[in-house]
Amino acid sequence: MSAVFAEVSRIREQGTTVLLVQQNAHAALRLATRGYVLETSRVVLSGTGSELMGNERVGDAYLGLPPAAAVRSD
Repeated sequence: MSAVFAEVSRIREQGTTVLLVQQNAHAALRLATRGYVLETSRVVLSGTGSELMGNERVGDAYLGLPPAAAVRSD
């Protein structure tokens, strides 16, 4: 999976917009310039990757971490 994210990052660095639909929310949000959270086919949250990782609702539902731990860099 890391090869996929490395390739997406490389493409993005070239100035190309990438639409990534991904179940691995943590990895996707770390890479994202902008993200959208969908529930029942509707956008319920949007923001930068950092904003979404720090959002309590996203942390609880998709990352399994409290917001403070979600934004921690490993």
